[in-house]
Amino acid sequence: MATAVQGIEDIRARREAVVKAHFKAETMDHDVAAALATFRQPRYEVPAAGVIADGTDAVRDFLTQVFAAFPDLWLEQKALYHSEHVVVVECKFGGTQRGVWAGVAPTGRKGEVECVLIFVFEGADLVCEKVYFDNATILRQLGALA
Repeated sequence: MATAVQGIEDIRARREAVVKAHFKAETMDHDVAAALATFRQPRYEVPAAGVIADGTDAVRDFLTQVFAAFPDLWLEQKALYHSEHVVVVECKFGGTQRGVWAGVAPTGRKGEVECVLIFVFEGADLVCEKVYFDNATILRQLGALA
């Protein structure tokens, strides 16, 4: 029984390390290559923005667009939960819009929103990040919605 518990703790620690490296690459370093390196097979699903980016090129393009739109992108982690195949993170993210986002020309305004990130794993390998947030909140803050 102790080895089964140790095995679960080990996989959780490995997954959490991947998530932390992913956060660092994206929201501290804004490093597309480092973010890509955290995946075994890169994939993002962002329903609020209508995005499914599957594969290295698609994810590279998506992250490049995000960093161009919000060059000061930041993330504040609030909670992290483990389940059998995913790590769920409650957080807040934001930034200043300096490039096109969701078809909206740069406004120079700041936006932030609460979100949930679901990191899907196969074993200890990250295979998808699903990002859930209210895009209308961001668009209102940017002045694109009344």
